[in-house]
Amino acid sequence: MVPIYEKREVVRVRPATTADGEAIRAIRNHAVATSTALWTDTRQSPADAAAWLAVHLARGSALVAEAGGQGCEGGEIVGFAVYGPWRDLDGYRHTVENSVYVREGSQGLGIGRALLGALVDAARAAGHHSMIAGIESGNAPSVRLHRRFGFTEVGTVPEAGLKFGRWFDLTLMRLALEG
Repeated sequence: MVPIYEKREVVRVRPATTADGEAIRAIRNHAVATSTALWTDTRQSPADAAAWLAVHLARGSALVAEAGGQGCEGGEIVGFAVYGPWRDLDGYRHTVENSVYVREGSQGLGIGRALLGALVDAARAAGHHSMIAGIESGNAPSVRLHRRFGFTEVGTVPEAGLKFGRWFDLTLMRLALEG
């Protein structure tokens, strides 16, 4: 558990379950509607979200951050993190890409740090070789977070994505998970 001093709450990072699906979907859909963290305009339906989460649950690659005071049992979901294949071809099977999302109003409290740390540990334990982060280049808090964990910038793809009628650059960062 990670103490969140600003709010005097405790955050517990744990493996996600199907019961967390709606809270995860709400956080994800908020990011779709309001941010450039996720480059799609399509919000997940309940059925699509359940299918997406089921793949991550089967792989063991989905975590949630739960807040709610002492022990956090049955607390409120304030963030989630997942990793999945970076590319579908066999040669990339040991490289994963991460996604970390914190609920609106809960950013800046260390929740993203707790989630990313646990996600990196989980990917290492699963035997993956490296983790990639694809970050909208103007998202300085996300770039800083990844740097704190040892991710290094390996390149920027100019105008890689379009959202809200604007083109955005994609910063690629990499973390070696082995040796």
